[in-house]
Amino acid sequence: MSQHRRRRAPARTPRHGWLLVGGVFAATVGLGAGLGVWAWDGDDGGPADVASPATASASPTPPAPRPTRTYPLSRAPQTIPAVRSHTAARGPGWRPAPGRRVVVGDVSLADEGKLLAGELGLTYAGRAGDARDGDVRLALGGGRGANPESYSLTVRGGRVTVTAPSDAGVFYGTRTLKQEVHAGGTAPEGVVDDAPAKPRRGFMLDIARKPFTAEWVEDRIRELGDLKYNELGLHFSDDQAFRLQSDTHPEIVSPDHLTKAQVKRIVDLAAGRHITVVPEIDSPGHLGAVIAAHPDLQLRNAQGVATRGAIDISKDGAARIVDDLLNEFAGVFPGGYWHLGGDEYQALTVRSPEASYPQLAAAARRAYGSGATVADLTTGWLNDRAATVRGRGRAPRAWNDGFFRNASVRPDKDIEAAYWTGKELGARPPAEYLAAGRAVINYNDEFLYYVLGQPQTFVYPTGQRIYEQWTPRVLRGTEAVPARYDSRILGGSFAVWCDLAHSQSQEQVAAGIRLPLRATVQKLWDPGRPPLSWTDFKALADRLD
Repeated sequence: MSQHRRRRAPARTPRHGWLLVGGVFAATVGLGAGLGVWAWDGDDGGPADVASPATASASPTPPAPRPTRTYPLSRAPQTIPAVRSHTAARGPGWRPAPGRRVVVGDVSLADEGKLLAGELGLTYAGRAGDARDGDVRLALGGGRGANPESYSLTVRGGRVTVTAPSDAGVFYGTRTLKQEVHAGGTAPEGVVDDAPAKPRRGFMLDIARKPFTAEWVEDRIRELGDLKYNELGLHFSDDQAFRLQSDTHPEIVSPDHLTKAQVKRIVDLAAGRHITVVPEIDSPGHLGAVIAAHPDLQLRNAQGVATRGAIDISKDGAARIVDDLLNEFAGVFPGGYWHLGGDEYQALTVRSPEASYPQLAAAARRAYGSGATVADLTTGWLNDRAATVRGRGRAPRAWNDGFFRNASVRPDKDIEAAYWTGKELGARPPAEYLAAGRAVINYNDEFLYYVLGQPQTFVYPTGQRIYEQWTPRVLRGTEAVPARYDSRILGGSFAVWCDLAHSQSQEQVAAGIRLPLRATVQKLWDPGRPPLSWTDFKALADRLD
């Protein structure tokens, strides 16, 4: 627990003068639009005794001042997510006012500085060499090995300083300052030291089943940025549609789609908020839109019956078209991650995949030996697609049901597991992935899946349930994995799936996910017991919006 001591006045006091207040000499200090008063007793710095008028008249020159502020000890700022540490202090805090400036210590922080200045009505002054009352200063700094997303925000002497090891950390400090001002009008005196518990804090959006406008996506990016999310997943290819402009395969693109120019604006806006856009082209299942334009690639069973959404991975053309798309869109999405899907390949949901799909069984034996299975071939497909995106500098990710227990071919070690469900046939518990040393991201469908129309057993998640019952260690159902696995859980992602696309408008989706998004990021930033009750948290969310 921090020790709080009565603060002495600085040696120099800006814009000061003398004022007789109730018979006591006090120094007046300009505080933006208001006026602060420091009272002195000339002894121990405590509150001044009120002198009689006669004494005051006889002593027009005050004794050597030893000031103390009369402000109460500050309270921790009210933000979402909550800051993890605040050292209180006595002082007026800081509030924006016309003419006050944002200055930066490094030109690389210009975007953060300009954004904050515009939001709070301040003047962006760039790398100003002087220091003025009311300044907000953004600077890079911090110890070697510090969390790059950590930051320190200091409010002292009428000024604000945000310092972090990286521009991302500085950005998060500006989000805290913005929320402090919006919540109470004033950023409280003292020092915030803050950092996220989890490095991946995501929101995933299914735009394949339901088209969302570019403007709606951009609004979500602004919302996510203020909440300190750092990933936006875009699932843009599925059985229903392929929603992005493609130059290599324009024949697969659905009429209602985003252009590459629109995607660039989305990616650029996200980058300015330190959000990485993570694209997903799911394969070898969920490729109905591709198959519609290339029916020769559709998987068929031994009786010639087509398998919905599944591509025949025994055909060379299947790998060729998917790799074409992966390579094309690697140039559209410059972030460091790629989601390969890998889930729900229908060839593996039948009793005997080898008997039902003899062409797949034959291809498996050719590639991996006489005992190889369809699961081996499918795992090889995943590894090959991982190699494609890895060659473009991307880290691969796949859904947990794309990792098979009994396959002799093992998924590459660097493929992150996006754990979403334990409901599938033969489901593997999350501890198996973690015990094997695999990095896992939490997409728990019990808490984090917002599925339009609530099909099957899905219900719309509530912010309160996430806030009170979920943590990143709750990967499947409602039970947490052992604490020893915590470091292998990189974070989590709230997901919107549009199975029954017309069940809600995009405006209803935005309203429905508002509180769940806030609850999710609170638990990703700090998985411990939240400082506020749900009632108070919800009231704060309403006040900040």
